[in-house]
Amino acid sequence: MPGKIAARLAELKIELPKAAAPVANYVPVVVTGNHAYLSGQITVWNGEFQFKGQLGKELQIEDGQKAARLCGLNIIAQLQAALGDLDRVRRCVKLNVFVNSTPSFTDQPKVANGVSDLMAEVFGDAGKHARSAVGVAQLPLGVSVEVDAVFEIA
Repeated sequence: MPGKIAARLAELKIELPKAAAPVANYVPVVVTGNHAYLSGQITVWNGEFQFKGQLGKELQIEDGQKAARLCGLNIIAQLQAALGDLDRVRRCVKLNVFVNSTPSFTDQPKVANGVSDLMAEVFGDAGKHARSAVGVAQLPLGVSVEVDAVFEIA
């Protein structure tokens, strides 16, 4: 019998990507005490990079929201791989959303809503979190969004 969160993902028809292996000297998730710290996840779907470019130049707010959501799917996939059971998640504590954007682009919070909305959809009230949304000059491999996270776990 699937867990509550696995059932919720199925109900929402949300497919998770394969948890990506790290590409440098770090681990995707560090579990210590009752927290899981997730390394930044970018806009990759099963090895294929999506949403490359800058917000305010090649990409619009809606593209950025989809990109942020994809980062969130990668976060959930990494949690699943590290914890084995997403029902161990007690709360999404904090999201840091980095948006590759032009100097004049100021809608980083609107872009970040893509991942924030996903966490609330999947985890309900436990998905409500503190958040930062910051514009940056560039991100790895030219992707548009990167998100790291902290979760409280059982």
